[in-house]
Parts: sequence; C-alpha cells; structure tokens
Amino acid sequence: MGRVGPTDLEGLLRPRHIRRYGSVAMKVGVVGGGSWGTALARLLSAGGTHDVTLWCRNATLAAEVTARHENTRYLPGVQLPDALRATADLGAALAGAALVVAVPPSHAMREVLERAGSLVPRGAILVTASKGVEDGTFKTMSAVLAEALPEHHARIGVLSGPGFAKDVAAGLPTAVTAAAEKAEVARAIQEAFTTPTFRVYTSADVVGVELGGAIKNVIAMAAGVSDGLGLGHSTRAALITRGLAETTRLAVKLGADARTLAGLSGLGDLVLTCTGDLSRNRAVGLRLGRGERLQDILGGMTMVAEGVRNTRSVRELARAASVDMPITEQMFLLLYEGKSPIQAVSDLMTRQLKAEVES
Repeated sequence: MGRVGPTDLEGLLRPRHIRRYGSVAMKVGVVGGGSWGTALARLLSAGGTHDVTLWCRNATLAAEVTARHENTRYLPGVQLPDALRATADLGAALAGAALVVAVPPSHAMREVLERAGSLVPRGAILVTASKGVEDGTFKTMSAVLAEALPEHHARIGVLSGPGFAKDVAAGLPTAVTAAAEKAEVARAIQEAFTTPTFRVYTSADVVGVELGGAIKNVIAMAAGVSDGLGLGHSTRAALITRGLAETTRLAVKLGADARTLAGLSGLGDLVLTCTGDLSRNRAVGLRLGRGERLQDILGGMTMVAEGVRNTRSVRELARAASVDMPITEQMFLLLYEGKSPIQAVSDLMTRQLKAEVES
C-alpha cells in the first residue's frame, strides 16, 4: 500500500462529522507573510470558505504571492489558493476583516500592530499565532496586542501548538489550541480555523498556552546543541523532560494551570520543536553544538529562529519571577556570554542534587 497523501486524507475525513466549522464566510486579514503566516492564510483560504488577504511587509513578495500563488521566499513549493490575495498595504489587508491573525516575528509584533491602530475594524477578533516574549517588557504576544490595540482587548486570543508551516500547508493532520480569556472568543477562533486536517481545541489558560509556545524554542536550541555534540537520545530526552519542568515552574508561578503544559501547546510543541528536522531553533542548536559561531549561523538564515532572542527575554522574566530555569540560563551563557557548549552541558549535569518533583 502506498503512502497516504493530503488529498487522500481530506477525502477520508470529510464525510465524517469533522468539517470546517466556520462555514459562515468571513473576511480575514493575516498580518505577516513569513512561513507560518502564509501557511495559516492558505489554511483559512482553502476551499473558499473565507475571504483572506495576506499582508507582507515586502511589496515585491506580496506581488509575487498574488501573481504566482506561491511564497518562494518563505514557503517555496507550496501552491496557494487562487483566491488568496497578498498586499503590502496594511489598510487594504485589514479593511472589513472580522478576524485578524497577527503573525509577525515576536520582536516586530508591537511595531506592526501599533501601525495597524485604527485600521483594525471595530468588533474584529484578533488572534496572535506568533510565539515569544518581548524584549525589555517580558510581555507575551497577547499582552503586546492588548497594549497596542487596547480597544480590542476583550476580543484577543492565541493560537498555539505543535505544527510546522510546511506540514500544515501540505494538509497533514495537526492539532493545536486556541486560548482566550473569553470562551466565546476561543470558540470563534476554533470554528474559523478547524478543517478536516487541522483540529483546534479551546482553552481559557492564555498564560500557559503562550509561555509553553515561547519557552519551547529555548529548550529546542538546547536539544539541538546536545545532538550537535553527539550526546545521544538519552541526553535529548533528559533535556526535553527537564525543559518541560522549568517551563511549567515559570508558567505556574505566573498564573498558568500546570495541566496546560502537559498538553498540545506545552509538551506537544516542545517535543516537535526539539526533535523535528524542520525546527529552525533546533537547527541553530545543532550548528552551535558542532562548533559554528552564532553570528555566522544567523547571517545565513532567511527565517527567524525565535529562540535566540527569547532566551534572553525568558531568562529575564524568570529572574524577575524568582524561578530557577537552569537550561535557559546555560543557553543564555552559551549564546550571549561565549560559554562553550560542552561546558554548558557539564554545568547542567553537575548541579546540586535534588528531588525530581519539588514540593
């Protein structure tokens, strides 16, 4: 029997009760033309259910996406729906939108959304699908949205979980979480995004969902360093497990439910990013473990590895909250203080002995 492709999966799943729940067409503005923004725009536009416009910062890229139905820079080889339009005009992308999906890199989120300002239609639901903690303020992306667009704070949600852009764009089965303080906002996001191959669960734990998505990038770089040093599967498993422990410590201290970190946006995203070959953060760690310099690695990358910036912001957030995060601390020293990868591993292994589960 041959491999099952995305088209086969769509055909198998569609007759069942799972369908695109957001069957009422809506206008959607996706802000951010990187790989994840493009994949989500494709997902929302496929089948003609929603009228989707993708905003790209680069006008040349926007013109290419509209004319060629492909984002050759960030998602090459993926055919985009004919109906999907792209523009470099933020006002045009947001005009009449009932749903605004914010997907800029975390360090650019505030600048882009402040530019959006009054362009976001009254009553629109805003969902951030970017993962990170802002430098300096230590705010999560939903908090940045709430500050940039205070009049929309009651309609802000988060979409997070284990999904690579390439897999989602290919229609491979994926499950993620939509979180919002208001249940109706989380349900609206769930209904808008769900398809036969993209399953969305809801949550009220915005803090847990966002921190799980942000910190996993830091731990994924550590796992990549371990793999780059050739330390084997046992070491990687230890890093993933203890990485989840320190992520949970910080998230719970900041008000999250520990159970969230055992779910899709916590453990699920962490495992994917620490083990998947498509993980940019793991790739950075691999190259660091093999002896390459960070400046050389980043200089040759087209897409952003969020973990590099987020290592610093997560470390500072943990210090402000008085939470011990040893893996994050060692990754900070490796990235920003010139510590050697093997010394970082050694220092983690020779820390003071303690119980695995703290009281």
